[in-house]
Amino acid sequence: MAYEMQIRGTQSEVKVRSPWAAALLPIITLGIYHLVWWYRINRELRDYGQAKGYDLGQNPTNSVLALFPGGLIIVPALITYWRGVRRVMGASRLTGKEPVNGWLALVLYIFIAPALWAYLQVALNDIWREEAEALAGHEPPPSPEDPMPPPLPPEQQQPASPQPPEQPQPPAS
Repeated sequence: MAYEMQIRGTQSEVKVRSPWAAALLPIITLGIYHLVWWYRINRELRDYGQAKGYDLGQNPTNSVLALFPGGLIIVPALITYWRGVRRVMGASRLTGKEPVNGWLALVLYIFIAPALWAYLQVALNDIWREEAEALAGHEPPPSPEDPMPPPLPPEQQQPASPQPPEQPQPPAS
């Protein structure tokens, strides 16, 4: 499910989308969803960049045209993916988050392109949770789960064991 949000201090809207949708819907829709998704994330990045005073892309339509029909000659598609990953990296840096790894993005693109799309969407979701707020009348996205496992109940915790006594050193012969 997508959660609509608004970038703080602007009228620009962004969406926190499911990474599964970004990875699997292009397969189900024979690539149509991917073109729509690529346009929207590039528009969101452009708007976010303008709000922050940075260039994170100018024309999302050109980004889509580089995929289709430009992808028929391969080079434009490679360039738009390269620039798109760079935009996501720039947006991550603006929020103070760890940027996506360019080498990992390249490996994902070469071997499992849908995994790249999910990887980018996860990074964008982190950015939007940090920099945007839910639209009026919409519910906010759930916060990511706590990375730490839950603590054990007190009755199941083992007391800290004292350190074992030191072994005496054998005499030197």
